[in-house]
Amino acid sequence: MIARYVWSVFAVLAALLPASSAHAQASPAKITIVIFGPPSLGSFLPPIIKANKLDAAHGLDIAFVERPPDAYVTQFNSGEFQVGGSAATLTIAVARNRGVPVTYLFNLFDFWGALVTSNDAVKSVKDLAGKQIAAARVTTNFAMIDWFARRQGLDLSKANVVNTAPPGLMSYAMAERADAIHMWEPGYTQLLAKKPGVRTLDLDIRKQWRAFAGGDSIPTLGVAAQEAWIKQNPNLVQPLYAAYKAAAEWARKNPAKAAALILPKGNAADQAAIKELIESNDRLAMNVAGAAEIRKEIEAVFRAGVTTKYLEKQPEGGAIYPSPLN
Repeated sequence: MIARYVWSVFAVLAALLPASSAHAQASPAKITIVIFGPPSLGSFLPPIIKANKLDAAHGLDIAFVERPPDAYVTQFNSGEFQVGGSAATLTIAVARNRGVPVTYLFNLFDFWGALVTSNDAVKSVKDLAGKQIAAARVTTNFAMIDWFARRQGLDLSKANVVNTAPPGLMSYAMAERADAIHMWEPGYTQLLAKKPGVRTLDLDIRKQWRAFAGGDSIPTLGVAAQEAWIKQNPNLVQPLYAAYKAAAEWARKNPAKAAALILPKGNAADQAAIKELIESNDRLAMNVAGAAEIRKEIEAVFRAGVTTKYLEKQPEGGAIYPSPLN
């Protein structure tokens, strides 16, 4: 009788618990996401997600694993990692054209990149013909730099491009070991804080892109996944998007705190520079949006890749996740 009474009490209490409590008690879905190591845009939002438990808030337990660009592409395309958080639109297009079943789920950042120099003889992009450029050549940021440079009259195949991983670009710039260095955010802002005298060559990005694509948005880096993972986890794409979107919104509202998380070992000046970068969002170009919502803009990036022969052809439709995200 006592046991039956106790069981009845537990049953009544369980019925009174709100649905959210039951959801909170459910085990979070584990996701491993491979990203570029810092400084990189792929490593920009992950520390914010983890520090604020934004993954847990959306029923997820995300483990972020860092890899350099070459290893990232190999291990993501092979399926060793099913989800990639440093997914570039052009990289996804290349993979699809080669038969690799990967899909761009949502965008995080639009394109912004630069060629910087301390060489007084280099006044414009055209002056780099025959000179040495240090670049993360395997990145699609560099592929877009190539596109914009060609619009300025320089085919980068006519320059001596030295490939290096993103962390090495800062060393090249600080030591002036090349005539120009390929940079993007957040490394570019960190460089300006350390070497304010460095000059940025004009790529005329906004004007050239408007003339080509008819708009300003250049979807460049986001989150992608293997098709098999998407089919096995159709209910995880929306909460994954929501976690990233919440991180971006938190960063905009708390730029100083975000800078401290993004650059924990940086000095006060470095963190202040990142704070200003987030506040202006001009070069950072943080733009979290579902791939379906910006399909036309992504396809314009694909067309740009075809014009430089970075892509053999436009990828088929499966490269872009078709379902709306909110």
